[in-house]
Amino acid sequence: MYSRALHTTSAPAAVGPYSQAIAVSDVRQMVFCSGQIPLGPDGALIQDVAQATRACMKQLNAVLGASGLSLRHVVRCTIYLVDMKDFAKVNEAYAEFFEGTPPARACVEVRALPKGAAVEIDAIAAA
Repeated sequence: MYSRALHTTSAPAAVGPYSQAIAVSDVRQMVFCSGQIPLGPDGALIQDVAQATRACMKQLNAVLGASGLSLRHVVRCTIYLVDMKDFAKVNEAYAEFFEGTPPARACVEVRALPKGAAVEIDAIAAA
């Protein structure tokens, strides 16, 4: 698979750890991950939003691992936040999971998430 980040000065620059777009060619496999909420190994909801973000990302990596892929194959994520005031904390934790060029991404505020979670993250990966 070949992927590259796209950037244009004709659109606003990224305001977080993401790329304006990712172009992918020669794809042999795509994986569409369902959203992950931050449940600990005991099934309890993780309350701290930075730790919750890390849990979501680790869970996505595990789901991708079931197909032989990892977070390095992610080309697109969506982050759902109950409170946009958590945006900076989520960005900081999220950035820990992508070396080099981060994937394209959207971040939206929602009224509520399952089980009272503060954050949910889904992903699309390609190899």
